[in-house]
Amino acid sequence: MTLTRARLCAWLVGTAAALSANAACAATLTEDAETVCKGLLGGADAVKIDSATLQAPSQLAVAERGPTPSARITPANPRFCKVHGHIDPTDPKAPPIKFQVNLPVEWNGRSLQYGGGGFNGVLITGLALPPAYPFDRPSPLARGFVTYGTDSGHETKQGEPPQVFALNDEAFENFAHRAYKKVRDAAVGLMQRAYGRKPEKLYFMGSSEGGREGLTMAQRYPDDFDGIFARVPVINWVGLQHAGTRSGLVTMSEGWINPAQVKLVGEAVRAACDKADGSDDALVQDPVGCKAAFKVETLRCAAGQSGDQCLTDAQIKAVNTLHATYKFPFALANGLDDYPGWGVSGEDIPAVGPTGGWVSWWLGTAPPAQPPAPNNGIAWIYGAGGIQYVFARDPKLDVTTYKVEDHKARLLEVSNLMDSTDPDLSRFRARGGRLIVLEHMADYAQSPYAGIRYFESVERKMGKAETAEFARLYTAPGVDHVGSGAPANVDMLSVLVDWVEHGKAPGDLEVREQKVEAPSFAATRALPLCRWPAWPHYKSGPVTEAASFTCAP
Repeated sequence: MTLTRARLCAWLVGTAAALSANAACAATLTEDAETVCKGLLGGADAVKIDSATLQAPSQLAVAERGPTPSARITPANPRFCKVHGHIDPTDPKAPPIKFQVNLPVEWNGRSLQYGGGGFNGVLITGLALPPAYPFDRPSPLARGFVTYGTDSGHETKQGEPPQVFALNDEAFENFAHRAYKKVRDAAVGLMQRAYGRKPEKLYFMGSSEGGREGLTMAQRYPDDFDGIFARVPVINWVGLQHAGTRSGLVTMSEGWINPAQVKLVGEAVRAACDKADGSDDALVQDPVGCKAAFKVETLRCAAGQSGDQCLTDAQIKAVNTLHATYKFPFALANGLDDYPGWGVSGEDIPAVGPTGGWVSWWLGTAPPAQPPAPNNGIAWIYGAGGIQYVFARDPKLDVTTYKVEDHKARLLEVSNLMDSTDPDLSRFRARGGRLIVLEHMADYAQSPYAGIRYFESVERKMGKAETAEFARLYTAPGVDHVGSGAPANVDMLSVLVDWVEHGKAPGDLEVREQKVEAPSFAATRALPLCRWPAWPHYKSGPVTEAASFTCAP
């Protein structure tokens, strides 16, 4: 295939035959793909291409362990040109923005940008499975998408807190939003050079911090993407760092809860709420109702009692603090002055790699320390470090002495940069953009109620009927931050493509829990993935099959 055929495909774009012609008219890197690939080297202005090599097709591989279920899987990829590049900073003390773009030899005319995670600082290659993706589906790159990602403009170094970069203004602003826009534009430029045309449709998929990035693109750069999937997005970023720190402070001494007591709480929640939906499947299907029904005080130690089978007053206070709203003494960006508390269920989800339920995200295996220790909960490591490096900008600060009122100006500055809480998505909607948000209801890395509240604020701002034209919110019961604990896998990329390109608006979907065993990746159970505010209700049949449930308020 030559560029002549690629030009014919470009001519078809915008015609009625375009979608049906995509498969037959996929663009290529030209007859000599290796020459085209190497010809991308160099650069102009701030964007530099450091290396470009043609990769042979790869095979699917599964590792025994990984930080998330999907991270154990290295998907099969096609023959493609792997491009590494960087964008020079304006401030010579700021790091460059590094990126990777993967250009398949046979291109379907679409692109997919991957979001990051945590405080970033690691190059996102665009070669892995995207958020919530089924293990047995071909990778986006294998499906013909150009894929790409970035380190967001800094590199985390071994032995350093992940927030050190925030001491530099440009590096922090890149992390907040500029890096993703700049890399998106650089990737589009590379596609133009490699294939002779720009992408027909652009998609973004991200989880956690990457979910925040997706919402940021819809709010700040509404003309840049056609479809966005934001899974467990860290929406109210400033609120999360402060609420996570508060939840750590209350466990610094007598309030700390050991792993055996975590299991006690998890079992008590299931005993109180598991059968509420009509099934006995060790899963809380209605976590919102369960939060109102479950009272941790029922586990209080009797006079003279102690040990793993009850909780002290200090521990009960810690749990209630986790569940309670965090209140600021002043309003942040878009008028928000609080962060919603966490919910119930999944407290004792076992760790997969470094992440799981309360032990991983909140409590760790030892009480919070200063500086944060590796065996502390991730919320404390992130929150306390964020207080020191992002808000107070004092790496030696004793976090127990931190007062929000003393740093109001900085909090407002950071909130305007980081908080993806603007409900006005009118420009994104007007240009035909489509947005899907997915919250995991057993998530203790960030509160799923923050995402629910954001979606409802969009409905209030734009109207429910208008919001339904371009946005969806789904809630998955029993699933933790990284996709463990309950069925969580769904091909949202295909859902987005069908909605954006064929006008097929999604209704209730289905999520599956799969074995991490190739080649079949057999499903062990499935559930409906209900549109908010509905939950799965048991009808009849095996509790491992989605058909046994129906979505209802």
